[in-house]
Amino acid sequence: MFGIENYLGFILAAILLNLTPGTDSIYIITRSVSQGQTAGFHSVLGITSGILVHTLLASLGLSVLLASSPMAFMIVKYIGAAYLCYLGLKMLLSKNSNSIASSLAENQNLTGKSSKAGWQTYKQGVLTNVFNPKVALFFLAFLPQFIDSSYAYGMLSFLMLGITFAVTGFIWFSCLSLLSSRFSKSLREKPSIETLLNKISGVIFFGLGIKLLTEKA
Repeated sequence: MFGIENYLGFILAAILLNLTPGTDSIYIITRSVSQGQTAGFHSVLGITSGILVHTLLASLGLSVLLASSPMAFMIVKYIGAAYLCYLGLKMLLSKNSNSIASSLAENQNLTGKSSKAGWQTYKQGVLTNVFNPKVALFFLAFLPQFIDSSYAYGMLSFLMLGITFAVTGFIWFSCLSLLSSRFSKSLREKPSIETLLNKISGVIFFGLGIKLLTEKA
C-alpha cells in the first residue's frame, strides 16, 4: 500500500520510539507542569506540527541537505540551541506570575490573553522541533526502511509514514501533557511554587539548548 512495507511493524516501532524519552517529551512535560494543561496541549500541537514539517522536508528531499552538508547541519543546530536557551533565559528572568489565581482575577481580558499565549506556546513548540537537525536526520534514516525502493511515488510513502508517526506521537504527547498538568495543578495554584516551577522550566530549556549544541551529526 503506497509503497510501504510492513506498515504494522512501522506503527509498533513508531509507538516505541515515541515512548522513549527525548527532547520533545521533556519540552511538553516541562510546559505542562509549569503552565498547565492548555499550554501543554498547545505545545503538543506545536511539536506535532514540527514533525509534519520534517515529514514534508524529507519527502521533498530537502533534509538530505542536512545529512550531506556539515555547514547546514551546524547552522540549524546553532539556531535550535540558541532558541531553546532563549526560552530558558526568558523564563528564568521573568518576574510576572501567571498563576491560576491571577488569571481568574483578570477575567475581563482572559480570552484575548489566552489566545495570544496559546499561539506563542504553539509557535515555540514548532520552532523547537523544526530547528532540531537530529529529527531531520532521524526521518531520513528511519522512514526509508519501510519504503519499497522500486515504488514510483516515494514522496507519497514518506508522507504517509510521517503522518502516521505524527499521529502516534500526538496521542502519546497528549497523554503526557494531561498527566503532567493534572499532577502539578495544585502546585501551580500557589504563586510562589508556580514561580519556582517556571524557574526550573527555564533551567531545563537552557539545558536542552546546551545539549543540542554539543551533539554531533
